[in-house]
Amino acid sequence: METLIEVNKKEQNWVLIFEFSWELDETNADKTFTSVNAEIWDFSDKKIIFNLSNLKYLNSKSIWYIADIYSNIEENSWEMYISNCDEWVKDVLELVWITTIIPTVDTVEEALTALS
Repeated sequence: METLIEVNKKEQNWVLIFEFSWELDETNADKTFTSVNAEIWDFSDKKIIFNLSNLKYLNSKSIWYIADIYSNIEENSWEMYISNCDEWVKDVLELVWITTIIPTVDTVEEALTALS
């Protein structure tokens, strides 16, 4: 049974914002990030925000996908931010040092300012 995940995409000031809701785990990570990658790789000069405000859980595979996306973005001189982490999710990302690699801010507005 696939765990419920919702990913909403919007564009604001030439920045793609992906808002994740519910949980990312083994049952939905591959499908979710295949979809996200399809959205990201279809144009150049990418600026991306992953808004995790409604994400309540993520597993190691999801963290790997996020790190892989950031690696590809950084390699191409694009930019990415993580914003609005739930406390539990932020603790997990800090534990695996993702927050020292991927810029992480408290709000989407902060990320948009940094990306402009």
